[in-house]
Amino acid sequence: MKATCWMGKKDIRVQDVPDPHIINPRDAIVKVTSTAICGSDLHLYDGFVPTMEKGDILGHEFMGEIVELGAEVKNLKIGDRVVVPFPIACGHCFFCEEQLYSVCENSNPNAWMAEKMWGHSPAGIFGYSHLTGGYAGGQAEYVRVPYADVGPLKIPDGLTDEQVLFLSDILPTGYMAAEACEIKPGAVVAVWGCGPVGQFAIQSAYLLGAERVIAIDRVPERLRMAREISKAETLDYEEVNVLDALKQMTGGRGPDACIDAVGMEAHGMGMIGVYDRVKQAMQMETDRPVALREVLMACRNGGVVSVPGVYGGFLDKIPFGSVMNRSLTIKTGQTHVQRYMKPLLERIEEGAIDPTFVITHRLPLEDAAYAYDIFCNKQNDCIKVVLKP
Repeated sequence: MKATCWMGKKDIRVQDVPDPHIINPRDAIVKVTSTAICGSDLHLYDGFVPTMEKGDILGHEFMGEIVELGAEVKNLKIGDRVVVPFPIACGHCFFCEEQLYSVCENSNPNAWMAEKMWGHSPAGIFGYSHLTGGYAGGQAEYVRVPYADVGPLKIPDGLTDEQVLFLSDILPTGYMAAEACEIKPGAVVAVWGCGPVGQFAIQSAYLLGAERVIAIDRVPERLRMAREISKAETLDYEEVNVLDALKQMTGGRGPDACIDAVGMEAHGMGMIGVYDRVKQAMQMETDRPVALREVLMACRNGGVVSVPGVYGGFLDKIPFGSVMNRSLTIKTGQTHVQRYMKPLLERIEEGAIDPTFVITHRLPLEDAAYAYDIFCNKQNDCIKVVLKP
């Protein structure tokens, strides 16, 4: 089969690889009909996530048709259309019972690696390094899906792939980020990053009762999408001092909640941007936490900071004194996708959410290398790419 393979930093190739097969009786084989490139895939593309190996198959946003089932999978049948959540969860451990699926105790066979890095291991993740299990990803013609009796969501007839594909990751991620903000009527929410997760966080904040959402970015097409489609007020951080602007827009108080939808590769202005790039190049910090620093300083006293943006390791110059002295609450985590898939599917069916608006490029799987290039370099107004095997 054809699959998108990581061959090194900024080296993506679509290659012939062996077809997957059933290993465990709870497995399924899915023939992929649609897959997407996530912003967090760019951290792999740019070489910032350790334990990648040449030939690893990328992709954790995918859906398709069940073509083979293990003997213990009773809730699905051959031919079902399913969306597959990116965290792999057993469904029966302590954390799965608590609906904390992205920290499943049983799905990461390389838990020892993650424990050395983070103290405890999260769940396994499709196509996202050997630190999270070394599972083959979904930017391929076929995928083996472990614990298929827990993860995949059957899609009813009448819905297109593009309407439901993002239930695999970015729609639940944006929604969980907004939900973490504890939004009350009249709340002002600020969102750093107007990529797909940021867009869904904006729209979810409104769904959950926010009165105003202020979105921060520098890319014109992303700011335009946030303003015209997601209905946010927007700030270009290259043109204004964001902290000063947010104070002015909120009567000096600051936003009630702030969402960092940027993560580890934030672009910094001036000396702080140079500082982070130098520190990262010298391997003295793994991530560039420009957005996170700003989020922590911007949020009002007693407010909530929500962090769906991916961070991988160790950060420098985090103003934790601001967190403690101003009674801030921080909520973060890989998304517990399985918890949100059915409720958000219902929102899609009733027309409250139309996720397709973020798609700017539709390309065949063979063009994956080109797609990564334009997505990473923000060319051709690229915001979200859907690949078709």
